Amino acid sequence: MIDTRARHALGASTLVVALASLLLACSGSPDTTSGGGTSPSHDVRTTASAPADEEPAAGEPAAADATEPAPGVEKVRDVFARLQATYNDGCTTPGNCEYFLGRVLDELNGLDAAMKADPQGPAHFKEPLTRIAELRAELGGDRSFENLKKHQQLLTGTRDRINAWMQGHPEDYR
Repeated sequence: MIDTRARHALGASTLVVALASLLLACSGSPDTTSGGGTSPSHDVRTTASAPADEEPAAGEPAAADATEPAPGVEKVRDVFARLQATYNDGCTTPGNCEYFLGRVLDELNGLDAAMKADPQGPAHFKEPLTRIAELRAELGGDRSFENLKKHQQLLTGTRDRINAWMQGHPEDYR
């Protein structure tokens, strides 16, 4: 026979686990609002930079490092890391599918900007930039969920091909 205290402890721990699971399941991503819409932070990407009139601190180079992208543009490796993170997500539910497809497109657009601003120049990234341009042409500027869902295979295929290209160029993301 199980002791009453042991039964209460087991029941309490089961309740805590169930409540924690429910809380995690009900919490939205940082890019959604409680109403299910996209939050303003979804499209905001910021990078910190020193004001142009500010002198560099002692021991810091006055000019930007040759491996740094233009001010205000993210590094290829940072955007590529977020694009790779989309592999942990998918169209498991209708609401998540809309978020997922929009996220993949946003990360591909961010990667496009980062590659174009990279010190190596767009010629180095010719293949991925061509794939993103082909995707954009096919989407025709329509970011609606219906259009993204219709082109889901092209969207994820573009991500996969760019991922394969980047794996062959580890110096670009390390």
